[in-house]
Amino acid sequence: MIARGITIVLATAALTAGLAGCTSEVGGQATPSSQATATTAPATADPGNPFAGLSPCTILDQVLAGQGFPPAAPTLADSKHGCGTEKPTSGNVQSVDVSLILQPGGNYKNNVNNPGQASEGKVNGRPAIEEQEPQHSSGQCSIRFQVKQDSRALLVLSSSLDTASACNQVKDIAEKVEPLLPKN
Repeated sequence: MIARGITIVLATAALTAGLAGCTSEVGGQATPSSQATATTAPATADPGNPFAGLSPCTILDQVLAGQGFPPAAPTLADSKHGCGTEKPTSGNVQSVDVSLILQPGGNYKNNVNNPGQASEGKVNGRPAIEEQEPQHSSGQCSIRFQVKQDSRALLVLSSSLDTASACNQVKDIAEKVEPLLPKN
């Protein structure tokens, strides 16, 4: 359990650190399986930071409510912008780590760690990139959303399941997170 927590912290740190890295753009299509019905986030007063007044912890807690996750907590890698939570293994249910990082000033197409396993598409109509195995490990999947022209939200899921299952789970969560993000 501790090793999985360390893995997600390291994965989140590597993905967050990508703000200063090189640019990778990907092609392809990803299609959401259904539309979310969550409420929209309020407008912010600071046009340079579309996330002003938003808490990634609150967003995660809202979309994961009733699914066995403990309250989200700030991530060690980027406590000002990111939160995560881990549902431990219980019976036949495998552990799942989920993190949400709100990054003002980062384009959603930049810093794709595993471009060969990434596809560009939309989640609920919002431009996004799904990346399988962003840290080159089975059971990981991430989705990056465009938020305004130069800001993004990064949703990362790591599990003890296979990568396809992780991507299905992160897509389901993404469809609930997307409506809570500021509109483009």
